[in-house]
Amino acid sequence: MKTRFLLLFAVLAASFQIAQAGTAHVVDVFKNPYCGCCEKWVEHLRHGGFDVRVHEVEDTAQVRKQLDMPNQLASCHTAKIGEYVIEGHVPASDIVRLIKSGESAKGLAVPGMVMGSPGMEGPNAVPYDAILLKNDGSTEVYARH
Repeated sequence: MKTRFLLLFAVLAASFQIAQAGTAHVVDVFKNPYCGCCEKWVEHLRHGGFDVRVHEVEDTAQVRKQLDMPNQLASCHTAKIGEYVIEGHVPASDIVRLIKSGESAKGLAVPGMVMGSPGMEGPNAVPYDAILLKNDGSTEVYARH
Protein backbone atom coordinates (compact mmCIF):
# COMPACT_ATOMS: atom_id res chain seq x y z
CA MET A 1 0.00 0.00 0.00
CA LYS A 2 2.78 2.37 0.94
CA THR A 3 4.61 1.62 -2.34
CA ARG A 4 1.46 2.35 -4.35
CA PHE A 5 1.03 5.64 -2.58
CA LEU A 6 4.64 6.65 -3.25
CA LEU A 7 4.33 5.69 -6.90
CA LEU A 8 1.08 7.63 -7.26
CA PHE A 9 2.67 10.62 -5.54
CA ALA A 10 5.67 10.48 -7.89
CA VAL A 11 3.41 10.34 -10.96
CA LEU A 12 1.30 13.23 -9.74
CA ALA A 13 4.38 15.29 -8.91
CA ALA A 14 5.86 14.66 -12.36
CA SER A 15 2.56 15.58 -14.01
CA PHE A 16 2.44 18.80 -12.05
CA GLN A 17 6.01 19.68 -13.03
CA ILE A 18 5.28 18.98 -16.70
CA ALA A 19 2.12 21.07 -16.58
CA GLN A 20 4.03 23.88 -14.88
CA ALA A 21 6.84 23.73 -17.42
CA GLY A 22 4.35 24.02 -20.24
CA THR A 23 2.81 27.19 -18.84
CA ALA A 24 5.86 28.84 -17.30
CA HIS A 25 6.59 32.33 -18.52
CA VAL A 26 10.21 32.97 -19.46
CA VAL A 27 11.78 36.00 -17.80
CA ASP A 28 15.11 37.39 -18.99
CA VAL A 29 16.83 39.14 -16.08
CA PHE A 30 19.70 41.54 -16.69
CA LYS A 31 21.78 42.07 -13.56
CA ASN A 32 25.22 42.88 -12.29
CA PRO A 33 27.15 39.67 -11.54
CA TYR A 34 27.97 40.84 -8.02
CA CYS A 35 24.48 41.79 -6.79
CA GLY A 36 23.16 39.48 -4.07
CA CYS A 37 19.70 41.03 -3.80
CA CYS A 38 19.20 40.46 -7.54
CA GLU A 39 19.94 36.76 -7.02
CA LYS A 40 17.35 36.67 -4.25
CA TRP A 41 14.78 38.29 -6.55
CA VAL A 42 15.56 35.71 -9.25
CA GLU A 43 14.85 32.96 -6.69
CA HIS A 44 11.62 34.73 -5.73
CA LEU A 45 10.53 34.60 -9.39
CA ARG A 46 11.47 30.93 -9.70
CA HIS A 47 9.44 30.11 -6.60
CA GLY A 48 6.59 32.05 -8.25
CA GLY A 49 6.64 29.62 -11.19
CA PHE A 50 8.66 31.65 -13.68
CA ASP A 51 11.37 30.20 -15.91
CA VAL A 52 14.21 32.67 -15.35
CA ARG A 53 17.21 33.21 -17.62
CA VAL A 54 19.89 35.38 -16.03
CA HIS A 55 22.13 37.62 -18.12
CA GLU A 56 25.11 39.06 -16.26
CA VAL A 57 25.86 42.61 -17.47
CA GLU A 58 28.19 45.27 -16.15
CA ASP A 59 25.91 48.19 -17.12
CA THR A 60 22.25 47.71 -16.23
CA ALA A 61 21.57 51.36 -17.13
CA GLN A 62 22.34 50.55 -20.76
CA VAL A 63 19.86 47.65 -20.73
CA ARG A 64 17.26 49.85 -19.07
CA LYS A 65 17.76 52.45 -21.80
CA GLN A 66 17.48 49.84 -24.59
CA LEU A 67 14.22 48.57 -23.09
CA ASP A 68 12.83 52.11 -22.74
CA MET A 69 12.53 52.07 -18.95
CA PRO A 70 12.92 55.63 -17.58
CA ASN A 71 15.78 56.34 -15.18
CA GLN A 72 13.39 57.75 -12.57
CA LEU A 73 12.07 54.18 -12.14
CA ALA A 74 15.58 52.65 -11.94
CA SER A 75 16.64 49.88 -9.63
CA CYS A 76 19.49 47.37 -9.63
CA HIS A 77 18.17 44.97 -12.29
CA THR A 78 15.89 44.96 -15.32
CA ALA A 79 13.86 42.08 -16.72
CA LYS A 80 11.86 41.35 -19.85
CA ILE A 81 8.87 39.04 -19.98
CA GLY A 82 7.01 38.95 -23.25
CA GLU A 83 6.34 42.56 -24.18
CA TYR A 84 6.64 43.80 -20.58
CA VAL A 85 9.70 45.33 -18.93
CA ILE A 86 10.08 44.76 -15.19
CA GLU A 87 12.38 47.08 -13.24
CA GLY A 88 13.56 46.28 -9.75
CA HIS A 89 12.13 44.18 -6.97
CA VAL A 90 8.59 43.76 -8.32
CA PRO A 91 6.67 40.95 -6.56
CA ALA A 92 5.97 37.91 -8.73
CA SER A 93 2.28 38.20 -7.88
CA ASP A 94 2.15 41.67 -9.49
CA ILE A 95 3.81 40.33 -12.63
CA VAL A 96 1.33 37.44 -12.82
CA ARG A 97 -1.56 39.87 -12.38
CA LEU A 98 -0.26 42.08 -15.21
CA ILE A 99 0.22 39.11 -17.56
CA LYS A 100 -3.23 37.71 -16.80
CA SER A 101 -4.85 41.11 -17.34
CA GLY A 102 -3.21 41.51 -20.74
CA GLU A 103 -3.10 45.24 -20.04
CA SER A 104 -1.41 47.34 -22.69
CA ALA A 105 1.56 48.86 -20.87
CA LYS A 106 5.36 49.02 -20.97
CA GLY A 107 5.72 47.28 -17.63
CA LEU A 108 6.13 47.50 -13.89
CA ALA A 109 8.75 48.97 -11.60
CA VAL A 110 9.69 49.17 -7.95
CA PRO A 111 12.17 52.06 -8.06
CA GLY A 112 15.24 51.93 -5.85
CA MET A 113 16.05 49.11 -3.52
CA VAL A 114 13.19 49.07 -1.03
CA MET A 115 13.63 47.14 2.21
CA GLY A 116 10.89 44.53 2.43
CA SER A 117 10.45 44.04 -1.31
CA PRO A 118 11.25 40.58 -2.77
CA GLY A 119 15.00 40.06 -2.59
CA MET A 120 15.36 42.87 -0.06
CA GLU A 121 13.75 41.13 2.90
CA GLY A 122 14.90 42.14 6.34
CA PRO A 123 13.82 43.45 9.71
CA ASN A 124 13.33 47.06 8.58
CA ALA A 125 10.68 46.58 5.89
CA VAL A 126 8.91 49.69 4.66
CA PRO A 127 5.74 50.11 2.60
CA TYR A 128 6.33 50.45 -1.13
CA ASP A 129 4.45 50.74 -4.41
CA ALA A 130 4.74 48.82 -7.65
CA ILE A 131 4.42 51.38 -10.44
CA LEU A 132 2.71 50.70 -13.79
CA LEU A 133 4.53 52.34 -16.69
CA LYS A 134 1.99 53.05 -19.40
CA ASN A 135 2.76 53.08 -23.11
CA ASP A 136 2.52 56.88 -23.22
CA GLY A 137 5.22 57.17 -20.53
CA SER A 138 2.86 58.12 -17.71
CA THR A 139 2.78 56.14 -14.48
CA GLU A 140 0.30 55.08 -11.83
CA VAL A 141 0.39 52.98 -8.69
CA TYR A 142 -0.34 49.39 -9.67
CA ALA A 143 -0.10 47.81 -6.22
CA ARG A 144 0.71 48.88 -2.67
CA HIS A 145 2.75 46.60 -0.47
